[in-house]
Parts: sequence; C-alpha cells; structure tokens
Amino acid sequence: MDQICPNCSNTIKVNFCENCGQKKFKRIDKKYIWDEIQYTVFHTNKGLLYTLKKIIQNPGKTAKEFIDGNRVNHYKPILLIFVLSGISTYISFKILDLSKILGAYFADKNINSKFMGDLMTFLSSYTTILMLALVPFFALTTKIVFRKWGHNYYEHVVMNAYILSYYTLFSILVVYPLMFVLRESSPTTLYFITQISLLAVPFIIFIFFKGFYADKPTLTIIGKTLLVLLLTILGYILFIVIVSIVGIIIAMIMGPEAMKYIKPS
Repeated sequence: MDQICPNCSNTIKVNFCENCGQKKFKRIDKKYIWDEIQYTVFHTNKGLLYTLKKIIQNPGKTAKEFIDGNRVNHYKPILLIFVLSGISTYISFKILDLSKILGAYFADKNINSKFMGDLMTFLSSYTTILMLALVPFFALTTKIVFRKWGHNYYEHVVMNAYILSYYTLFSILVVYPLMFVLRESSPTTLYFITQISLLAVPFIIFIFFKGFYADKPTLTIIGKTLLVLLLTILGYILFIVIVSIVGIIIAMIMGPEAMKYIKPS
C-alpha cells in the first residue's frame, strides 16, 4: 500500500522512499523492536566478521572488491580501523600495560634524555594509533609510488585503511598473545618483540598490493613495496625531527626545568 513519506512528502511505493531513503512508516510495537535488534546486531556482526575473514584471507583482493563497488557485505574500512585500533589500544594499555614496560626499558637504557625516553615509549606503545593518525600520509606515499596504476588519492586512503587493519589484526592475533604469555619476562624481551613485529610490515604491504594488483609482475610489486618503505622511513625520520624541535622550543619557553627534561644525560 502506497504511503506519503513523512520526511519529504514523496510517494513511497516500496519499503523505502526513493527520494530520501526514509523507511516506510511502521508503528513501533514488539515486532518493530525485535526487527531493529536483529538488524542492528546480526547485520552489523555479519558485515564485521565477513570483512575480517576476507582481510585475513586476502587483504588486497578485499580492498579491490570494495573500491570496485562490491560493498554490500563489507564493513566500512575507515570505521573498521577505528574499531580495531580501539581494541588494540585497550589490549596494549589495559591488559599488557605496555607503556609502563617500555618506559622501564628506556629508563634503564638512559636514552639521551628523559624526553627521548618518554617519546620512544609513546611511539613504541601506541604504534597502531600513530599509524591511524598517519593514514593520510601513508596514502600519499602509495599514491606517489603507484600513481600510474589508475587510482586516486582517496582510494589510496581506503587501501591504507585495509593495510592498517591487516597489521592490527596481526598484532591482536599474533603479537599480543605472545607478549601476554611472556609478560613476566624482562622489558628487554618485550621491547624486542615489538620491534620484531615491525618487520612484518614490508611483507604485509607486499601481500596487500600483490592481492590488489594481481595482474602485475611480482618483481614490480616488490620494487614498489621497497619504494613505499623508503618514503615512509624518510617521513618517520622527518616526524621525529619535527617533534624533537617542537619539544625543544616548548622547553625553552617553559624554562630551566623543561630544559633539564630534554637535556641529554
């Protein structure tokens, strides 16, 4: 039975208004609440679990499907990295207490100054969050390297969302369980594990782009992966330099106590 859309006054002939997307009017009752619960819980979970499974199987192919328009069963990639980053941060901060462990490691090593120790602790403890914040930069590097292969910058943002999701899943499923088992070990051992896990990044990038550009030669993908890594490392060094300079400027403004904080031991 046709209805007049309460939102835009268009005639609704199916379940949704063709003009604005408003659902066909249905009185709120027990069935309505149950239907909403089913849709919210089961539909969302199906999309999330389906996407996680597809990413684990082939992250590059999954990203290509989404970018090419096959999106109905996929969890939105930007939302996905926020969800996974939140889970990763909770595990590292609340369960592993990684910040405290790495703080003890850098304090023991007397790395230049307390400022550098705290900076390294932050960078090592919140790798996933930092990567999330730097997705626009990573997208710029991959856009530069793959500029002739037909995808725009915003599509590269989506690609990097999938790459980060894959890395975060690797951390949640492999790295963090290993660290939890070895949580009574020395801070040096746990720091070593965090650094070893970063060695997976080149392989993750290669696996992703090999799956995304399945028709391209493997050697070409390897070369472009190395170039992406080179640009990323240069960007990381620049980031450290900028943070250090900003820290020094702030310390100079704040006075002697702050200068003592950044002064080499």
